[in-house]
Amino acid sequence: MSYLLFSAGSALLCTFLLLVASPPTSHSDVRTDMEKLDALRRTIQKGRFSEAGSQTNWECELCEVGVTILKKTYGENKFQDEVAAALTQLCILSKLQDKTMCTGFTKEFKHEIVTIIGQTPLSSAEVCGLVVSDCSGPYDPTKFWKVTLPNTPKPPVTPPKPPKPGAPVSRVLFLSDVHVDLLYKPGANAYCGEYLCCRANSPAGKEGPKPAGKWGDYRYCDTPLWTLENLLQHLAQKQSEFDYAIWTGDIPPHNIWNQSRSDQLNALNIVSDMILKYLKIPIYPSLGNHESAPVNSFPPPFVSGKDSISWLYDALAETWTHWTPVSTKSNIERGAFYSVLVRPGLRLISINTNYCYNLNWWLLLNTTDPAGQLQWLTQQLQQAEDKGEKVHIIGHIPPGIDCLSAWSWNYYRIIDRYESTVAAQFFGHTHRDHFELFYDMKNRTRPTNIAYIGPSVTTYQYMNPGYRVYEIDGNYPESSMQVVNQQTYIMNLTEANLTDKPTWQLEYDTKEAYNMSSMTPADWDKFIQRLEKDTELFKTFYRYMYKSQRTDQPFTQKRRTAVICDLKTARSNDPSMCTLTPEVTWKDLQNYRTANRLC
Repeated sequence: MSYLLFSAGSALLCTFLLLVASPPTSHSDVRTDMEKLDALRRTIQKGRFSEAGSQTNWECELCEVGVTILKKTYGENKFQDEVAAALTQLCILSKLQDKTMCTGFTKEFKHEIVTIIGQTPLSSAEVCGLVVSDCSGPYDPTKFWKVTLPNTPKPPVTPPKPPKPGAPVSRVLFLSDVHVDLLYKPGANAYCGEYLCCRANSPAGKEGPKPAGKWGDYRYCDTPLWTLENLLQHLAQKQSEFDYAIWTGDIPPHNIWNQSRSDQLNALNIVSDMILKYLKIPIYPSLGNHESAPVNSFPPPFVSGKDSISWLYDALAETWTHWTPVSTKSNIERGAFYSVLVRPGLRLISINTNYCYNLNWWLLLNTTDPAGQLQWLTQQLQQAEDKGEKVHIIGHIPPGIDCLSAWSWNYYRIIDRYESTVAAQFFGHTHRDHFELFYDMKNRTRPTNIAYIGPSVTTYQYMNPGYRVYEIDGNYPESSMQVVNQQTYIMNLTEANLTDKPTWQLEYDTKEAYNMSSMTPADWDKFIQRLEKDTELFKTFYRYMYKSQRTDQPFTQKRRTAVICDLKTARSNDPSMCTLTPEVTWKDLQNYRTANRLC
């Protein structure tokens, strides 16, 4: 399915293309811009890209002209309605999506796109430099801010050592990306031509009916509520093994063309109540990009009135404080982040990575440290360092994936400064099972930290449902608090649908499967070096990355290079750790990420 409608740049481009289908006639001052746009449209439709330069060049030019038009005509509701009507009409005619989805997307995103483009202080070239790959304006505003680090000198670094045999171990449950579909219907079409299927009203699609299984489906379908309940029943029976749980967001399903605030709050309440029913252990949540309506829409605190995100953050504060101290409530209401002492010596910090997300268009109004979150994080880490605490950071979107450059690079600086304090990081979002390794900023050779990226509960797309258990160096003096091992569990969906007896089973134990004696950052760096040389090991890792299911992507050296590049790159838009050749370029790796993005 085309990713066109779900990329910030491409969605904007789509809007601008559609403007020319029904241009507003009341603006003589934009007539020249309209003529440019119409000429570009005709050139593109005829496939004569050479007349407009490379594809990237015409995308950039198209973007800039379209942004200029929106800026000049911002604030006129009649014009917004004309844009919406044109958008819907041409989306249908060009068969980007079906009529239902085209109409829904227009309704969901019209106000947001027009409002943000109309209000942003950035020029048209600067906007397009942010949202369209390879466009560069007069300057990139994301590069012109830095978080202030304290003057306190960085303590001498002592490389972490594996714990002694027999040392206490804490077990931490990890859940992410449940994406529960309350309208899932067994037997409904699972390949319907829409972004989410397996519902009673899912159309047949070009290939005819593809009936969905009872417990879920590998195709364009999310998690049935009864499958989540089955997982929680399974976990309830073994919860005495867990010290606490991490839950890194994305609760609603992928019907992102037809969601409301009440839909999202309903999903939050139903899933939270079910978790409360079955799990009686502490749970530390973070916020996913799907919790808002429209999807990915997270205005910073300075945006007030009807566009404010307080409707969601206030609800989160009420829900999350079932598990977190009341003292966290004010920060959750302000920015959906918080800090909590898990036990003496171990602090957990939950961050809101939607404030780095390159599909959160509200950041175009001001990209500089939204909600002051990174400055707050720095203060929290300094306090932890002063007290001798170790810190675990949790969030939804991994810092090296889908984040705006300035936020991502500032976060990298923070981790570099506090490498002796930050013992582990945990993220979700990609639905896959992998990691990102951090290296020192002086020469980028010494591994300093690791962000673990855990598997999704949802099957979306072509993966078994899964969860993770992390083994943490336990509660004793001088504990490193680092991850010492991990196990991933899956439900074999094919078997569950055939037998109607779902079981959750160990997919693999990391140290055993990868023949690792320990799991320090240095050990993971050695593991990456092995992946680069050992084809069979890479194939094993790749199979587990997709939870022992996805087989539709043949093994290629380009794919291998891209995967390894991602493992070594915890900064977005940073090719410095990647092996680039004439056959495998940075653009190739970016295209791989786009093709494999699940949002």
